[in-house]
Amino acid sequence: MINEPILTIAGVLLLVILLRKLKVNFAMIIACAVILIVAMNISLIKPFLEEIGKSMSTNTILGISAVFMLVLLFLKVPVFVSVLGGSLMYILLNHKINLVIFGQKTVTGTESASLLAIPFFVCAGTFMNHAGVTTRIMNFCSAVTGRMTGGLAQVNVLLSTLMGGLSGSNLADAAMEAKMLVPEMEKQGFSKEFSSVVTAASAMITPLIPPGIAMILYGCIADVSIGKLFMSGITVGSLLCIGMMILVHIISKKRGYVPIRNRKMTIAEFWQNLRPALLPLCLPVIIIGGIRLGVFTATEAGAIAIVYAIILGVFYGELSFKGIIKACKETVCTTGGIMLIVSAASVFSWILTKERIPQQLTQFIVSFCPNKYAFLIAVNIFLLIVGMFIEGNATMIVLVPLLAPVARQYGIDDIQFAMVYIFNNAIGALSPPMGTLMFVTCSVTGCKTKSFMKEAIPFYILLVILLMLLTFFPPLTTAIVKLTYGG
Repeated sequence: MINEPILTIAGVLLLVILLRKLKVNFAMIIACAVILIVAMNISLIKPFLEEIGKSMSTNTILGISAVFMLVLLFLKVPVFVSVLGGSLMYILLNHKINLVIFGQKTVTGTESASLLAIPFFVCAGTFMNHAGVTTRIMNFCSAVTGRMTGGLAQVNVLLSTLMGGLSGSNLADAAMEAKMLVPEMEKQGFSKEFSSVVTAASAMITPLIPPGIAMILYGCIADVSIGKLFMSGITVGSLLCIGMMILVHIISKKRGYVPIRNRKMTIAEFWQNLRPALLPLCLPVIIIGGIRLGVFTATEAGAIAIVYAIILGVFYGELSFKGIIKACKETVCTTGGIMLIVSAASVFSWILTKERIPQQLTQFIVSFCPNKYAFLIAVNIFLLIVGMFIEGNATMIVLVPLLAPVARQYGIDDIQFAMVYIFNNAIGALSPPMGTLMFVTCSVTGCKTKSFMKEAIPFYILLVILLMLLTFFPPLTTAIVKLTYGG
């Protein structure tokens, strides 16, 4: 039999060769090789590390684990691997914890029935994209906003809002609109920079409109009603849509961007554009109404959305077998990435709970922040900075289990804090240097990031103003929830 050292060396060599072929950077290769060595020799390494850990205090072990996780993040190792690495280091150094717990928590964290809503809604969104729904909704948006100053830019914002109720993915929305609308906007005289910024900024609305994946993920991590988050998202997403449309109007009027048409549309023309889009636009109504009336849960709503999307695809005659296979592949890839994050979050949350970190953090923050508004301002500043470097859904792993209990301690409504958190994440996706929306849009349109950032300044100002409204005026996030759910 091949002994463990030889098998480990062979495995590391094969991994290095494979990663070099894939043109992975050197730092990532080293990190992956170290992880593989630890994984293949875990039975030998744990007793050794346990002996070292016996001479350390719990705080020292936590500190080493945190530093290890941050080093992995600095080396641009995927966030879920970094978090799992830090969590594993804690367990390896702690002689009181059986290694089996690591595996158990990693697996059980993904077994919640509520998490099934994620693949269901992702799948429904991909089916919608392959069923010809996007074109029909875009034509309807053109009809609604055709006379507004800004023309196609207004279409861009409204389309993101309506598609957010179907796809739930901001990156997919940005990529799709960058391909479909930006070339047309340039032909009608819009600058490439402005077109790109409007596309990326409007895609921020997607995670705030039900069934946004961010809301489902936050609800599962923080144990908050997903149905209530969906309801609150209607107000917050609509507020962002209206704010952006006003800003687009102001900029377009200043620069002379003309409407799509000058004449008033007749009722017959309006119905002609609404009719093809009517069935897809009914989906968000069915989802929200069904959840609120207790007909089905948020998870079951996702399954219903898939069936509805398939029926539409067959009805329109645009959903082929090839399209179904492609949509399923996209669903598996997207869901796999999200569930890896959830799995890592489960282990990390267990460690935080075991060591009472949220309670200690609460006492620490309360001593510095005299009231909930001071706390919310501090959280906003912190999340805006973090969002510049780390993808929003990934930050939920680390930050939501820490910050949500503190927010409750201050008496902040769970729904308000959730929407403030998700709004911050949405801003981070647009912010340099690591804004995912910015890079996805610029890669499709060919816009330079420096020009993009300069053009986006008015939108950043608008987003901060809206964030302050959500922070200091709770009814914007809670009124519709209280109206529909009571309380």
